[in-house]
Amino acid sequence: MQPDTLMTSEGRAALEAELAELIARRPAMAAKIKSARELGDLKENAEYHAAKEEQGFFETRIIVVENMLRTAKVVDGDSSSVTVGSHVGIKDLDDGTVETWIITGVSEADPLESRISYESPIGSALLGAAVGDTVEIPLPRGTMRVEVTSIDTK
Repeated sequence: MQPDTLMTSEGRAALEAELAELIARRPAMAAKIKSARELGDLKENAEYHAAKEEQGFFETRIIVVENMLRTAKVVDGDSSSVTVGSHVGIKDLDDGTVETWIITGVSEADPLESRISYESPIGSALLGAAVGDTVEIPLPRGTMRVEVTSIDTK
């Protein structure tokens, strides 16, 4: 049995939209292969081989997204402790910087947008913490100590 794929409701909606778009593009992909096939000898037909390779990547992504949705468990956090879906305000106890991170499922993570996976070192260390808790986060460059300043589920 495959483990659950934890994600937020927004993450599930984004995956459902991606799957719908991929399925809608299937006829165009088939037409591209058919057009390339008509160009001649398949052994030396670069367009055909490129289209088939693209189709392979395309179909693989459809399978991956379908599997993620099949095992999806939507977790929208509460505001008493950090869970998937929480918007967590943290204060670095070493330098005083304040940041807000959104704890997400693996497929939704985007550190540049302050969206971190619950499986990342920061995300996993913050899970279960409450406002006022001090959390030690093991990082490759050493341990980071932070205080949880806020938890919101927006």
